[in-house]
Amino acid sequence: MRRLSAAVALLYAATALAAPMRKSPYMGMLAVDASNGRVLFADSPDARAYPASVTKLMTAYLVLDDIKAGKLKMTDKVTASPVKSRADSHLRQPSCVGLKPGESMDVDTLLKVLLVHSANDAAVFLAEKCSGTMDAFVARMNAKAKSLSMNSTVYYNPNGLPPYEKAKVRNFNVSTCSDQAKLARALLRDHPEILKYTSIKVCPVALSDGKTQNFRNHNNVMVKDKLKIVNADGKEAVDGLKTGYIDAGGSSVVLTGKRGGKRAIVVVLGSNSAAERDENARRCMDDALDALTL
Repeated sequence: MRRLSAAVALLYAATALAAPMRKSPYMGMLAVDASNGRVLFADSPDARAYPASVTKLMTAYLVLDDIKAGKLKMTDKVTASPVKSRADSHLRQPSCVGLKPGESMDVDTLLKVLLVHSANDAAVFLAEKCSGTMDAFVARMNAKAKSLSMNSTVYYNPNGLPPYEKAKVRNFNVSTCSDQAKLARALLRDHPEILKYTSIKVCPVALSDGKTQNFRNHNNVMVKDKLKIVNADGKEAVDGLKTGYIDAGGSSVVLTGKRGGKRAIVVVLGSNSAAERDENARRCMDDALDALTL
């Protein structure tokens, strides 16, 4: 188990399992100009929350960092590890790609299922491929967060799942809207190809049994007709980035969209329901894009 500094230990101590971080309409919401970080709207942007699967944006960031550095290729095969020792059923619920130990999938496909289907096991397989062990990868996640001045963010795993019942370390990943906006801006700046993945609405994946499964994007503002934001030119505005949900943390989303050459980022963390999260995020995104283009 990793050693923690006194400050980090205190931070974790305040995030016990008995302290859910979700409420109506949300724990916090923030809209910023993606190009410069200018705040367009803020409501409790520094309130701490459990980011859940929004965590996978940081996981993808580090994978893309390794590809950019030549340490990894999109075509590299990633072999599923024997996840039984890390609570196999825990990793596979509720979203997974379902690789069995010994089966392989390339990095490109794993990134797709990570960001489209929010596959929890894919996050672990990619983490181990990049850094050898989960602990080593999580250390990189926290180092990257520190380098981006995400001062209220601490990661314990690469997928955002809550601690499983028999875990020795029983703490949640923690973040804020302000920190997630910093992450989204940096990710879009350093790896704009992320949008190639997050904008996929349906991702067909060939499985080991020869069948093809269609994984559908969880980003309702992008895929549900009644929530879509359509610009005056007829093009859909929203093209990413990531949703998340756990019982203790509610529903969250980091949303990005573009209008008239201007891009906005909206973060909503800790809504009591997906419907509440989506409605607030959609309205905030539409208003943010208006503010950038008027």
